[in-house]
This record gives sequence, structure tokens and C-alpha cells, in this order.
Amino acid sequence: MKISHFNFLSVTLLFLFVFTISYANSQLTQADTILQEEIADTSTVSSALKPITDLVKSDTVQKAEGKSKGFGPPELTEIISISKVIWTIITLIVGYFVIKLLLSLLSNIALRNKKYEFATKRIIPIVRILSWTFLIYMIVVGIYSPPAATIFAFLASLGFAVGFAAQDLLKNVFGGLVVMFDRPFQIGDKIETGKYYGEVVEIGIRSTKVVSPDDSLITIPNSEFMMQNVSNANSGENNCQVVAEIYLPLNVDTDRVRKIATEAALVSKYIFLNKPIVVLFFNEFKDRSSVLKMRLKAYVSNLDKEFVFKSEMTELVIGQLIKEGILKQDFSTGT
Repeated sequence: MKISHFNFLSVTLLFLFVFTISYANSQLTQADTILQEEIADTSTVSSALKPITDLVKSDTVQKAEGKSKGFGPPELTEIISISKVIWTIITLIVGYFVIKLLLSLLSNIALRNKKYEFATKRIIPIVRILSWTFLIYMIVVGIYSPPAATIFAFLASLGFAVGFAAQDLLKNVFGGLVVMFDRPFQIGDKIETGKYYGEVVEIGIRSTKVVSPDDSLITIPNSEFMMQNVSNANSGENNCQVVAEIYLPLNVDTDRVRKIATEAALVSKYIFLNKPIVVLFFNEFKDRSSVLKMRLKAYVSNLDKEFVFKSEMTELVIGQLIKEGILKQDFSTGT
């Protein structure tokens, strides 16, 4: 009786086990079928959308390539061509003659109108620089029209090259800009810097040209004016101080000599009467003897007559001193 009950229980458990396995298997099969159907549907949708996806990807890639090409430097043949080179040469030639004509007109105006001579000469260097800058701008922008990336690359390369190869040139250019805008002197001024003295006839971007007393044209690099003191005799005016020096014995009557020197300056046709005449005396030891040095200071009315005026005052004073017996003809200081 116990055995029969055990067998019935075993059969029941076996039946439940088989039923559970069968039910689980059927559920797995059903789930697998649903999954296969969903995969099939997804594949169908993907196939339908593939042309659109490919089109979007192609368009995106083309835009990205176009942007990268726009930021990059263009080909050299896209900027420079034979026709552009020809137009550049023509523009430079025409611009050169136009600038030369403009500067010539300004120079003629300065020579014909003495009232505005120095004011006109002052603007000539500025007009020259602005004219060439505008001409170069017209060529670059109007003819070549390079993109911003090319301009930046060119300026970077130019700055790198100039920094190593043209340091002295940059010093002179910077000195020229300082002279033009700070204006320690102008065209027509009588200046002295270092061992040079003369009249300024041209102020360039690299150098300044000065005519010396012996009529020599001296070219001074503009960097010199940044490292040395500059003495300006007239500061834009058409008159300047002229100093005549004469050595005299110690026993001369200084009052009489002062009167003779003043009269000698007054009778000259080159004297500028709106400024004072000054006569000074200094004791100096020269060539193992003590002498009296007279300095006659007067202003010349025209800068071109500076040394003629100085020579005339010296001759008149010495001649009158010898005539009155104040200065002996055999007096010598060894100079």
C-alpha cells in the first residue's frame, strides 16, 4: 500500500516536470518568433531609409570638405595669373608717375610761395608714404583679392623673414616714422647731429638727406636720430642764428669791440632785425697763451645766406678793428 502511493506521487511529479518543460519551450519558441518578426521589420525599414542616409552622409562630407578647403590656403594659380601680373605692372608705372607729379607740384608750390614754404615741405614725406601705401592697397585688394588666410600667412612669413634679415632696415624705418610724427626737425631746418651739420632737404622712410656747408649731400640713416641728440637751429622758421668767432688780445677795449661788432652786423643786408644781436667774450688758453674769444651772435634773414652772412660779419669786424688799431695785423693765435 505504501509502494502504490509512492508510485502515484512519482508519476505526478514527473508529469508536472514534463508539463513545465513543455510550457517553457513553447514560450521560448513564441518569443523567438516575435523577435524574428521584429528583426525582419527593422531590416525592411533600414533598407528603405538607406538611400536617404547615404545622401545625408554624402552631403555632410561635401560640406565639411568645402569648409576645410575654404579655411586652407588656395592654389597659387587661383591668385596669380598673367593678366593680373600685367595689370600690376601697369598700375605701378602709372602710380609712380602720378606720385612723382604730385610731389613735384608740392615742391613747386613751396618754392613759389615763401609764406607756406616750410608748411608745404613738411607734408611732402607724409604724402609720399600715404600715396605708396594706397597704391599697394589698390593692387592687393583690387587686382589679386586674396583670402584672409593667404594674407595672414604672407604677413607671418614676411615678419619672420624681416625679423632675421632686415633688423637694420626696420630700425631705420621706425626711426623715419618717429621723425615724421614726433617732428624734431622738418625739411628746410638746419640741424646738427653727431658730426653732421646742414640743411634738411629730404626726409625718407629709411634715411634723411642733408646738404652740408660745403654743398655736399649727406645721407643719414634715420636710426641715428634715435641714438644721438639733434640740434635744430631754426625749428621751421626761415631765419637762424649765426655765430662769428674772433680771437683778440687780452688787453683790448671790450666796450669798443662790442660796439664795432654790433655795427658790423647791423650794416649787413642779410641781418634779421626782429631778433637781438649779442656779443660775448670768453677767456681761453690757446697755444700756450691766454686770449680773448669774441662771439658775435646775430640772425640771418634767409637760411641760404647763413655762411655768407657769417663771412661778411667776420670781415667787417676784423677790418674795422685793424683800421682802429685795436687788432694788430701780425696778431696770431696759431689758428
